[in-house]
Amino acid sequence: MNFTHDLIVLGSGSTAFAAALRADSHGARVMLVEKSVLGGTCINWGCIPSKTMIHSALFRHEARLGNRIGLGTATRKVDYKLLLQHRDQVVSRLRQDRYLDVLQKVKGLDLAKGSGCFVDVHTIEVVERHFRAPRILVATGGLPRVPSIPGLGEVPYLTSRSALLMKTLPESLLIIGGGVVAVELGQMFLRLGSNVTILEHGPRLLPPVDHDVSEALREHLAAEGMNILTDVTFDSVKNRDGKTVVTICQDDQVIEQSADHLLVAAGTAPASGGIGLENVGVALDRKGYVITDERMRTSVPGIWAAGDVAGRLLTAPVGAREGIVAVDDMFNPGCGCVMDYLSIPMAIFSDPELGMVGHTEESARQAGFNVVINAIPAAAIPKAHVTFQTSGLIKMVADKDTGRLLGVHLICHRGADLINEAALAIHLKATTEDLAAATHVYPTMSEGLRLCAQGFNRDLSRLSCCAE
Repeated sequence: MNFTHDLIVLGSGSTAFAAALRADSHGARVMLVEKSVLGGTCINWGCIPSKTMIHSALFRHEARLGNRIGLGTATRKVDYKLLLQHRDQVVSRLRQDRYLDVLQKVKGLDLAKGSGCFVDVHTIEVVERHFRAPRILVATGGLPRVPSIPGLGEVPYLTSRSALLMKTLPESLLIIGGGVVAVELGQMFLRLGSNVTILEHGPRLLPPVDHDVSEALREHLAAEGMNILTDVTFDSVKNRDGKTVVTICQDDQVIEQSADHLLVAAGTAPASGGIGLENVGVALDRKGYVITDERMRTSVPGIWAAGDVAGRLLTAPVGAREGIVAVDDMFNPGCGCVMDYLSIPMAIFSDPELGMVGHTEESARQAGFNVVINAIPAAAIPKAHVTFQTSGLIKMVADKDTGRLLGVHLICHRGADLINEAALAIHLKATTEDLAAATHVYPTMSEGLRLCAQGFNRDLSRLSCCAE
């Protein structure tokens, strides 16, 4: 059998590129297949543009905080056009540095532009060309999920992609959904000057997140002026006098909410359709995600899947790690390479930031641990007062019998940075006493991890600022 490549990767995003570069380190010749813009969602429409805008909105918010302590603040209207130019420059630079330049430098890496589709287990068709490889990785990512609501298909609405492409700042915005996109973009637009309302079907924001952490974020967003309605059912969506009107039912009352724009942020659907998986018998779950094992193998030998299309933890670092595990399994089958999701940190870039890694209370108990928890308010961290950012909390889950740290869930200033230290501690199977005894720079927000660990067996109110 004649193969054109050692590996074909469907997609060119962070998952696909991480896998391709790993395969190159194994000496493989790799073909990337991409129907859209090189770099996929994260660099073009997701992580980078959204976090650039979110951080820019933080500048405006912190200017207002500065006014409260005598520093004055800028009161001019947001120059949205200039802000978009800044975002586009960041995206363009990173796309060039991290993808286009890499593609040119890596000799064994090829790119086929167009939609790829399975012809058979070893053959991908791209614009009437056939490429063949003994190994194929499906890394096509995901798409914004659109719920079935009467009238939604007849009105214009935004998704996580198109919301960032608007040329003007909306005066008002309705958001259907209470997940990551809803809270991140909702707070961003709120801080830039939009009136924002979140409509969530479930009982709270961010259902997969620890309840205490989720509730702390809801309180913070409400204090900033966001309108948050939970436990709602959606009756209809329509246009009226140039506004989008969403009719909901809450507590047996019918309520109408209207705004200039509607953002549908109801999660991610897998981009598993239209690539011929049915032609080769790759098994999907009921939501359309590709079913994989811990080595990212699909139900069909010779085909692996990684990233959002596999539906595990939908973040760029997780997808990249899955791609690496898949490639190592391909080219070194006896390596024992498997995914360890419990030690992978997650973050949500609201402000304050959320971070989480490892077990929740519930999952730790289900795993058979004798669970003990400790939580401290962010206000217990001296640096939180220095930065004027005292909202939030840090919560730890541990095994009472051994002291082993099982999980950390937090919401605080710089939380996305703090969670990396917690992830390392969990990966190394550290105990709460290990973390309690670790010296931290003072004053820093990361000191909060030491303080929370100390709180398992010490009275924090009796410690001085730098006490060990």
